[in-house]
Amino acid sequence: MTQALEQRTYTHEEYLEFERTSEERHEYANGEIRLMTGGTPNHNDIAGNFYILLELALKGKAYRTFYTDQRLWVLDRNLYTYPDVMVVEKPLQLQTGRTDTIINPVMIAEVLSKSTQDYDRGEKFVAYRTIDSFCEYLLIDQYSVHVEHYIKTAAHQWLLSEYEDPTVTISFKAFEFQIQIAELYENIDFSSL
Repeated sequence: MTQALEQRTYTHEEYLEFERTSEERHEYANGEIRLMTGGTPNHNDIAGNFYILLELALKGKAYRTFYTDQRLWVLDRNLYTYPDVMVVEKPLQLQTGRTDTIINPVMIAEVLSKSTQDYDRGEKFVAYRTIDSFCEYLLIDQYSVHVEHYIKTAAHQWLLSEYEDPTVTISFKAFEFQIQIAELYENIDFSSL
């Protein structure tokens, strides 16, 4: 989840300068800067598992894969954020005047936590859907085997598939890739929760 800083409205430039010198990551939403809290070991392992598998599968193909520290700009929602995992079709499209902020993801994955799950399913997903290139969204629960896979089927239409069986294989539409649910959860210890 994110925590708000001082209650005032910041400009994009103030946010970007603040973020450049900060040791922590912050999200920017409509003039508000919010601290992004750290993840749990399960959160980091799930995102890392997915990133590594994507990176290997897409090597040499027309895509780039990013993990947690790559900033995304969602123009129509005045939002800067850092998705857990993001796939972008080459060539990268960057925010005008920036070399560090992407605007053209085709797939985004978020690992859900108790504090972010409503935001990731709601307001953040609404924002992501305003990105023309965005056509696939994966929400991965870190507390139990549960994955929500959204695929854009037409303008303003999304198909949801939910999975709780670790032996099921998910096929992606945005690029050629399949993954077994168990691979996302490799080395995850639910008993420590």
